[in-house]
Amino acid sequence: MESSPASETDSLGEEVQSQIRGGKIKRKLEEFNWDHSFVKELPGDPRSDVISRKVFHACYSKVSPSVQVDDPQLVAWSDSVAELLDLHPKEFERLDFPLLLSGAKPLPGAMPYAQCYGGHQFGRWAGQLGDGRAITLGEVLNSKGERWELQLKGAGRTPYSRFSDGLAVLRSSIREFLCSEAMHCLGIPTTRALCLLTTGQGVIRDMFYDGNAKEEPGAIVCRVSQSFLRFGSYQIHASRGEEDLEIVGKLADYAIRDHFPCIEKSMNRSDGLSFKTGDDDDDSVVDLTSNKYAAWVVEVAERTATLFARWQGVGFTHGVLNTDNMSILGQTIDYGPFGFLDAFDPSYTPNTTDLPGRRYCFANQPDIGLWNIAQFAEALAAAQLVNEKEANYAMERYGDKFMDEYEAIMTKKLGLSKYNKEMISKLLNNMAVDKVDYTNFFRLLSNVKADPNTPEDELLKPLKAAVLDIGKERKEEWIKWVRGYIHEVSGGDTPSDEERKARMDSVNPKYILRNYLCQSAIDAAEQGDFSEVNNLLRLMKRPYEEQPGMEKYARLPPAWAYRPGVCMLSCSS
Repeated sequence: MESSPASETDSLGEEVQSQIRGGKIKRKLEEFNWDHSFVKELPGDPRSDVISRKVFHACYSKVSPSVQVDDPQLVAWSDSVAELLDLHPKEFERLDFPLLLSGAKPLPGAMPYAQCYGGHQFGRWAGQLGDGRAITLGEVLNSKGERWELQLKGAGRTPYSRFSDGLAVLRSSIREFLCSEAMHCLGIPTTRALCLLTTGQGVIRDMFYDGNAKEEPGAIVCRVSQSFLRFGSYQIHASRGEEDLEIVGKLADYAIRDHFPCIEKSMNRSDGLSFKTGDDDDDSVVDLTSNKYAAWVVEVAERTATLFARWQGVGFTHGVLNTDNMSILGQTIDYGPFGFLDAFDPSYTPNTTDLPGRRYCFANQPDIGLWNIAQFAEALAAAQLVNEKEANYAMERYGDKFMDEYEAIMTKKLGLSKYNKEMISKLLNNMAVDKVDYTNFFRLLSNVKADPNTPEDELLKPLKAAVLDIGKERKEEWIKWVRGYIHEVSGGDTPSDEERKARMDSVNPKYILRNYLCQSAIDAAEQGDFSEVNNLLRLMKRPYEEQPGMEKYARLPPAWAYRPGVCMLSCSS
């Protein structure tokens, strides 16, 4: 029996719906389902030129990419990000892909703009900053209904570029591309990167701001996130007086509706959601179902606390925790002079600009997160969206959430059944004194057997590759700690050594994106060899697995890794 046209149509519709449900829809670049809610729903700059200037009463400026290219090349791409966008893998083979994703050729359906925001830089209000070298192409809706913003970093000047050229160089672009994907695979919230391209043009940069500028290869990263809104997106309008305070509310409504739908739903609950603050008086109760903005700032605070706790867990130092580099989604954003700990040093900062006071060093990050939340809450309070009590409660929740998350992470890293503050504090002190490699130590710790009868001369053998060059006194301190550790993991209903090792290895990475690995890839790439960029991309997809044959990537940094420009960098890109 032949099917009717109607039944054929129904069958086709069912097939398409089945593909959508299964996430199998694959699109060409021209078939992206653009949304552009940010541009359509929020006030924009009436001007469209790229003259550096103050932009008032606007959340963005429409601006097209202006980067000059000469035979641009696709260097690397992320298959998993392409999946998020429903992008067909064969699109990366297109000859015009580098032109479209560099911005040199307009991407059909895009509505490019640069965002306006301000921020505190190193603790001081810097006024208007904005997207000086990043241009958002728009928002793409995937087959799951998820919204993803596509942003080109290094695509040319915008009204927020000030004295810069709006471009980016290959070295910083490689670092951002690789680290955003590495952090995702570590399980840490982050912006993503679809692809990395070279422009074929040179860019002049003074890497150390010492007057020795030189030409470097230009590049562009296509960054992807559900939103690039920052704390500073709200601060800039709150700082500009009565006329712009309304924009703070509009931006908050936009973010809550599109990125925090759980907040709107909680407002409709019949039962209240109230919490007492640290005060003892009757006015210390905060009702999060009566003010969606209060519930929102608390959610942002908790997400930020979770993010910072996870950074501490893997030894990641951001380097530039200005409020304009703080995502409202609780994601790692803006990869500049970041660094993972090699030898454990709480005062480590990867940013040469941060050296005088080490404001953004590893140990300070949790407190800086709290300070930044306070600035964000202050911006909302200026617009009368939250009151002082609600703002204080958000900061209180940040502190509580951070400690809960950090204690849970460290407990898992050591394979303990419960948090042991004294044991962990002593361990970190030992590691700092003896400059023990942070990543390798925790990976090796899973090899310690829970046998209280282990002879003293064998206690440190599983850790010998990390605990190096220690004298007799320090050796005794380590033996004492390991004995206490064995006692802790061998009592009661503890798991077997094999099970504990599997659990610990699942949270302690074998491979991290050490700065010297990045630099090796950069050195080769600047000579036209991008194989190491792609090797690292593949390696970082499975950081918790052994990956036989790749052991060299887990080695301690060589001596050259401690030179300026490798272990420490400036913000120059």
